[in-house]
Amino acid sequence: MGEPRVEHIARRAARAGREIAYDPAAAPPSLPAGAARVLEGNWTGRSTVPSRGLYPHQWSWDSAFIAIGLRHLSPLRAQTELETLLAAQWGDGRIPHIVFHPSVPLDAYFPSPDFWRSSAAGRSAGAPRTVQTSGIVQPPVHALAVWLVHLADPGLSRARGFLRRARPRLAAWHRYLLRRRDLGGGGLVSVVHPWEQGMDNSPCWDRPLSRVTPAPAGSFRRADLAHGTPEDRPTDLDYGRYVRLAADYRDGGYADGRGEFAVEDPAFNALLIASEYALARIADELGASGREPAARAARLTAALVERLWEPAAGMFLCRDVRAGELIPARGVSGLIPLLLPDLPRDLAAALVRTVCGPHFGLGSTTRLVPSHDLLDEAFDAHRYWRGPAWFNTNWLLERGLRLHGERGRADALRRGMLHTAGASGFAEYVDPYTGQARGATGFGWTAALTLDLLHDRPTGDRNGLTAIKGGDRG
Repeated sequence: MGEPRVEHIARRAARAGREIAYDPAAAPPSLPAGAARVLEGNWTGRSTVPSRGLYPHQWSWDSAFIAIGLRHLSPLRAQTELETLLAAQWGDGRIPHIVFHPSVPLDAYFPSPDFWRSSAAGRSAGAPRTVQTSGIVQPPVHALAVWLVHLADPGLSRARGFLRRARPRLAAWHRYLLRRRDLGGGGLVSVVHPWEQGMDNSPCWDRPLSRVTPAPAGSFRRADLAHGTPEDRPTDLDYGRYVRLAADYRDGGYADGRGEFAVEDPAFNALLIASEYALARIADELGASGREPAARAARLTAALVERLWEPAAGMFLCRDVRAGELIPARGVSGLIPLLLPDLPRDLAAALVRTVCGPHFGLGSTTRLVPSHDLLDEAFDAHRYWRGPAWFNTNWLLERGLRLHGERGRADALRRGMLHTAGASGFAEYVDPYTGQARGATGFGWTAALTLDLLHDRPTGDRNGLTAIKGGDRG
């Protein structure tokens, strides 16, 4: 495809670095080149793995975030990243959370293709026959990613028919979520497995997961522990419950609505809303009407406020659909709706107070926004999504703060993210107090979103999300 190799990418990144506004203490000149090298090292030829050891396949929302950053280095490769993922879409519209690389040994990752058995167990749902995938999904960041990638080089995008080919797949993906996953009947999408929401072992899932009988410990082997310390990873008990839920879903032919776990999550639905707005922009670009997805976005925003906003907490909470109640745990997921342009002003202001208050500590006790409530007894600064800070959620919150006029706080968070990304070796996640690297290093979306934070958009808009509401036209 004529793609630049690592040396050329690094030189291009370094050259871009000289053209943008750096805070010298936060972003050394080597930072963009280092991020580019991570993306080159994780590139497989058609997609980017999150990390070579721990996650050796293509992950759905990882690829969306990676494409958002990769567009600044190679718009063609960013388009290819998303096209590879969309090509694995099922007939019912779902985009699977993993697309497996056939050259990777089965024992390199669990659950492997022989666990999911997608082409057989998912036949009635239209699983592809030529590629192996998982059967669950991940947050729908994809339309937003497609639109932002288009904006990076509209001429190339139009010449390749990138939006024209992506739009029907994105529309089918959203239809699947809205028609098959409204398990609570209130207009919001439910996840049926913690892995679908992406924040795998968040304390927000403890209550609904407690109803799930774990799979026997001897029935599976955890490949993740070969790449990380047990203190950083989910417990064996939680993992046994994940395996049970996934096996039951598989054995039911991946039919929705039957399992013990069904949760309406604020971040998942907020990202769907952002992607509906992006789908509206894509339709407008192609000469069609974007009124329908924009109207859906407005309805989803109203449903999100009605069903998941908790005034006493000053944030959105998850809803346990099976129990019919909000889950009182405060996770970073409940802050992500700050990225929505039509969020009521009083709710946006309350979210800012919560982000900066004692529960999350931004600007006072933490460098980056932690994944869970600092004051909760379940908080753990090192264990996966039970407290560490992640770069994708902080990127979303930086966009949200900027979108709602909190420029000073957004700038400070940006500086903290850039410093931490470089100092941690582009870590998967970090201790929110110290910035110490946890999990894998050389992590795909950390490198990609670092590049996006560094990139100076021609409009002067570092927000990146006004693209869904009428700005940043190509």
